Amino acid sequence: MDRLDNTVRPYAWGSTTAIPRLLGVEPTGEPQAEMWMGAHPGAPSRTPRGPLTEVIEAAPEQELGSEAVARFGPRLPFLLKILAAGAPLSLQVHPDLTQAKEGYEDEERRGVPADAPHRNYKDANHKPELICALTEFDGLCGFRAPLEAAALLSALGVDSLKPYVDLLHARPEDAALREVLTAVLTADPEPMATTVSEAAAACARLGGAHAPYAEIAHHYPGDPGVIAAMLLNHVRLQPGEALFLGAGVPHAYLNGLGVEIMANSDNVLRCGLTPKHVDVPELLRIVRFEAGDPGVLRPEASPDGEEVYETPIDEFRLSRYVLAEGGPGQDLTRGTPQILLCTAGSVRAGDHPLAPGDSVFVPADEKAEVSGSGTLFRATVVV
Repeated sequence: MDRLDNTVRPYAWGSTTAIPRLLGVEPTGEPQAEMWMGAHPGAPSRTPRGPLTEVIEAAPEQELGSEAVARFGPRLPFLLKILAAGAPLSLQVHPDLTQAKEGYEDEERRGVPADAPHRNYKDANHKPELICALTEFDGLCGFRAPLEAAALLSALGVDSLKPYVDLLHARPEDAALREVLTAVLTADPEPMATTVSEAAAACARLGGAHAPYAEIAHHYPGDPGVIAAMLLNHVRLQPGEALFLGAGVPHAYLNGLGVEIMANSDNVLRCGLTPKHVDVPELLRIVRFEAGDPGVLRPEASPDGEEVYETPIDEFRLSRYVLAEGGPGQDLTRGTPQILLCTAGSVRAGDHPLAPGDSVFVPADEKAEVSGSGTLFRATVVV
């Protein structure tokens, strides 16, 4: 197995302290948003044998296993991250596999440059993802029931929000959510900025269920995404709890430290809380206008001590082991590629001692024995 040297991305929303605290190093004062572990071409992990992208390209069946290559092609199909949100990320959705292929082919056919700011589809893959909290973690996930959203907006006492409240009361669920989101994102910017300002002041005054939206508005004053965010469920995860975010589900991470895993894709359609391009017609084609519980996941324990976060897709499988000092070691050998990440304590993977934030890549079928005292996350695929 190979010890990984990973890139930390300095996105503006990143916490300045959470990742340094995990790694036991001094903060630099700059935001440190995401540590990437995997073979994404934008920031592949480095190994003693070279960048992980090149290691896999040189011998895909040896590194990934023949079953994984047959199923997903000669590339690592997931990207593992440590994510540290110090401010809200953009409100966004991801396409399903069919939508991603169609969108990518359309933009390729129309000659939209790959780096164009208005380009929606960077690749032809879907981007389901899972976030598992390492600290208390706040996010938005999926639509509230329209009547709940109406009550939240009505309590603000902002006259310009009344038409949205009326729509949420008067339409069937999917139509109500679609019409209100469309109206918010296509409203005249100046009056909408005033509405957002009034709503933010009311949220700050009321607190409670409104408090998260006051904080969002503090970071994105005047952004219509603040009102769009009030249509969504607010979720506070405790350490060890997770959210699965499937295609078409609007979501945003607000604050906290977590382990994130996703299919290896860059396809994002934004709904707000961003200065970047918002393609409203394409967004409305992708969003699933379905209200429901966000579905907090807790790991399911197996007899061998593996705690699995069950999801309905195969590009990734995330689990964790909580190892005890003096306890039996674990044999994690598997016929698929793995990344092992320590998040607490002191763990040994093969010959590699792992402290919090350390990780290794384990090729398919390579012996993988772990021991020690701490928490180890295991990322792999389902074949």
